Amino acid sequence: MVGESGDQQRRLRWLCRLTLLGAVFTALVVLAGAWTRLVDAGLGCPDWPGCYGALVVPDAGRAMAHTPEVPLEAAKAWMEMIHRYLATFLGLLVIAVVVLGASQRRRVGYPWRLSLALLGAILLQGAFGAFTVTLKLWPQVVTLHLLGGLTLMGLFLWLHLRLRQLVGVGPPRSPRRLTPLWGAAVVLLVGQLALGGWTSSNYAGIACQGFPTCNAQWWPALDWAEGFNLAQTVGPSYLHGQLHAEARTAIQVGHRLGALALIACLLTLGLRHRRDPRLRLWLGLLCSACLLQASLGIANVLLWLPLWLALLHTAGAVALVAAMLLAVWHWRWPLPRGAADTRQHAEGGEPCLTAS
Repeated sequence: MVGESGDQQRRLRWLCRLTLLGAVFTALVVLAGAWTRLVDAGLGCPDWPGCYGALVVPDAGRAMAHTPEVPLEAAKAWMEMIHRYLATFLGLLVIAVVVLGASQRRRVGYPWRLSLALLGAILLQGAFGAFTVTLKLWPQVVTLHLLGGLTLMGLFLWLHLRLRQLVGVGPPRSPRRLTPLWGAAVVLLVGQLALGGWTSSNYAGIACQGFPTCNAQWWPALDWAEGFNLAQTVGPSYLHGQLHAEARTAIQVGHRLGALALIACLLTLGLRHRRDPRLRLWLGLLCSACLLQASLGIANVLLWLPLWLALLHTAGAVALVAAMLLAVWHWRWPLPRGAADTRQHAEGGEPCLTAS
């Protein structure tokens, strides 16, 4: 029994490390997808899952024979295929987590349902990847694809924290419920991420020139109905967008207003818990990430959306999601100092790597 228990602990530690790797790798895949979009390589391969019917980028002759109406641009095609290869490896990571965790699913406190949710999320994300190509960068799908990537990273991170808790102190206690203020912060963050994806997928990043004004006006002409019309027709292609200027301006203004609401909510949350020593660090990290992300957004507008800065803005969104999850985690399960390592010392094991 002792040997069996030791094997289970080792398996849990491997799962803990694997989920941390999954969270980091998912962040890299999200950034690779953002770069693919930024360099207009999202339709570098006109079909899916192959590229001009091949598993690697073919030569110009084969590409012409397969899809003569879409000339091959090799650099963009390779960028798109590299993103697909990375996403495929990510899918294998998810499968490994589910397979390794199957033997632990009856263990008290093991997050088996969360593992299955991760599997479902990667399957759905693969479908969004396919629809992104087949529906020619339809903004609704592109936005959902970005949100799906961030959700995957969040699931990996949350699963990692649950496994680390299981390795460290055994089955978790009942968590604290989120207060309305915490709930508002989460909802506003999700909404702002969706607005960011909608802004990017409709090429509205520089629809407003200048900051804090927009096109030299505090309240320019805006077409909210068209800018946020979720019933847009599909096709023929949304590369570089199809909306008129006032609709794109409405999207950009909406994104700015969402940022203001999120900043106000997070700063209020930080002030509310400023005397809590266990939350002060994480809420400080969360507020700092939010303010840095807002600064990157302003810089993108003022500098006319340079590629490297736009990629940093996506990285800021990734950091903001991670910071929010860590803050929520430490609110829901406020462990006493040293409690996380009690079981580790008792069993002579090594703690699973992450912040606590």
